[in-house]
Amino acid sequence: MSTFDVFQMILLKTGFFHLTFGHVIMWGVGLFFMMLAIKKDFEPLLLVPIGFSIFLVNMPMAPLTGKGELLNIFYHYGLEWEVIPCLIFLGVGALTDFGPMIANPKTILLGASAQLGVYVAFFGALLFGFNIQEAASIGIIGGADGPTTIYLTQMLAPQILGATAVAAYSYMSMVPLIQPPIMRLLTTERERKIRMKKLRKVSKTEKIIYPLLATAVICLITPAVAPLMGLLMAGNLFRECGVVERLLKTSQNELLNIVTIFLGLSVGSTMSADKFLRPQPIFIFILGLVAFAFSTVGGILLAKLMNLFVKEKINPLIGSAGVSAVPMAARVSQKMGQEADKHNYLLMHAMGPNVAGVIGTAVAAGMFLTLLK
Repeated sequence: MSTFDVFQMILLKTGFFHLTFGHVIMWGVGLFFMMLAIKKDFEPLLLVPIGFSIFLVNMPMAPLTGKGELLNIFYHYGLEWEVIPCLIFLGVGALTDFGPMIANPKTILLGASAQLGVYVAFFGALLFGFNIQEAASIGIIGGADGPTTIYLTQMLAPQILGATAVAAYSYMSMVPLIQPPIMRLLTTERERKIRMKKLRKVSKTEKIIYPLLATAVICLITPAVAPLMGLLMAGNLFRECGVVERLLKTSQNELLNIVTIFLGLSVGSTMSADKFLRPQPIFIFILGLVAFAFSTVGGILLAKLMNLFVKEKINPLIGSAGVSAVPMAARVSQKMGQEADKHNYLLMHAMGPNVAGVIGTAVAAGMFLTLLK
């Protein structure tokens, strides 16, 4: 065997020989996500692992996503078995204060109205030729809730799980880019300056009763989402009962951090060039953006409508927080309010529809599962 033949044989076993233009494009996508996280501080805990995983899985010949290989194991046991979404909800519940929603129950309506994009994208996906299960999975992206998107898609349309999961987490992280133009377009400066009355203090008893009552009501209405809602409310009970500090800290920190690592690597691993650079995932991304935009619109417009009938006016900016990107959407409402009036503090008011949106998206997913599974 000549030296040239040996060199050629070695070259064939390296990734260089199998590198395609598609791989390079996906490297760019992964680097873009990491840039948003590092330079713009857009949800770095999600976008750094997702972006790096996209970059990694597009290394030709790398033993990562085949059966029994590392990222495939994370994906199989974490996402296909639906363990990661539920554990994420446990951590979210442990971090969530439902007090603003309890103090101002009207904000539940804003969280519900912000699900408008779910149904707009659902019917849009049907028009694009997706089947009804795929359309439901695409529509739920409008809730900006990654775990719920994964949970529903794995049940109804696992063949598009990668595209829907990445779209949901991408739009969650890009809330500060997507929402402000819509908020400025739909509100006047006078509306953005509306100051809302300070919320009443919610008692500890109310906060303990809430997760129990919410679990009963939601699980009776939509039993299909009991795993998600059950762990969300379990985490919240850890927070509010005051007697399980070790469980609370673990749920908020160590467990949530570990699960987030596995989630990011698993989601990113679905975005190999051969799977992603096709028309269907691109349509899913477009429809996901439409869904997210209409969800923002729905919350703002209902807040404006409510102002026609309520004595104490609602700042329409908090309606946009009805998407369940917690707490990013609420922070955007606060920032936009302070741009109009630097003494306007909307964060706690926006947290009401924000946490209501988490529940609203889960209920919407439960209805899809009940009707379509």
